[in-house]
Amino acid sequence: MPTPFEPSPLAPRRTAEEQARDRDLGFGSVISRESRARLLNRDGTFNVVRSGLVWIDRFAPDELLRISWPEFIGLIVLVYVALNVLFALAFLACGQQGLLDSGISMLGGPFSRAFFFSVQTFATIGYGQIAPNGTAANLVVTVEAPVGMMYQALATGLLFARFARASASVQFSHLAVIAPYGDGLSLQFRIANLRRNEIIELEAQVLYSAMEPDGRGGTVRRYSRLTLERNKVVFFPLSWTIVHPIDAASPLAGKTREDLAKARAEILVLLSGIDETFEQMVHARSSYVTEEIAWNARFKSLYLPSDGNPDVSIDIKRLHEIEPVSHFS
Repeated sequence: MPTPFEPSPLAPRRTAEEQARDRDLGFGSVISRESRARLLNRDGTFNVVRSGLVWIDRFAPDELLRISWPEFIGLIVLVYVALNVLFALAFLACGQQGLLDSGISMLGGPFSRAFFFSVQTFATIGYGQIAPNGTAANLVVTVEAPVGMMYQALATGLLFARFARASASVQFSHLAVIAPYGDGLSLQFRIANLRRNEIIELEAQVLYSAMEPDGRGGTVRRYSRLTLERNKVVFFPLSWTIVHPIDAASPLAGKTREDLAKARAEILVLLSGIDETFEQMVHARSSYVTEEIAWNARFKSLYLPSDGNPDVSIDIKRLHEIEPVSHFS
């Protein structure tokens, strides 16, 4: 009797296409058959555009954690100013007597007075130079006070989350290389940690993706896992050259640059490890297409001369430097 993890002998045998569909990595059959663009950009983002989203979805907390720092700060400032302008207009709608001041002239006239009073109320500052007058103005203050507190709490929480969130800053070499390896060849690329925090138990998964005949006159994208000389390192203090030996079992065996270009081949890379500072799992990903693979080349050394210094030093700027080597088979 088969175990729960084994297919029943009476179950219909799955075709090669059905088995390949289970290995599409989540891209789906449409992308596997129709996509002509690379699947994964160099910065790790996917080449997928999702339309039809409600505009409010763009301000979800996870989106605000992923955007860049300039975008985040710009958005926080923009919303802050917009809210204060909105409440300033509400105070102006309360009439000329809606706000009373101490008689000191305010630059810009009534709108300036209303705007800066809104800022003081929003931030719970309250200098006392301006005060609401009447039911309408006090109702606006009643609404603005909790809005201001919630906005500051939200902005502070997002700011803290961005600082406290563990993330990997791994630099991938600009190019992968087809380099000598023993008596044959290998696919190689280099990575380095750009931060001082250590990543431990770093594991690499590398896959080869290419368009292949589907047996019905068309093509479909297939995925194959590339075996690595070493797929895991316990410590990652310096750099790591990830090597895939191109042996007889490799999907790259016998392939030329023209073969890879014709098949729209792509090397997909996924790194996962533990950030020692935050004790959280972090990830990094990238890919290489045919134009980003240098043939008959090897990487130059990253290591700097010791000059009597006991510390081991590398120059990250050399991560991308390669040099040609004579071809052999």
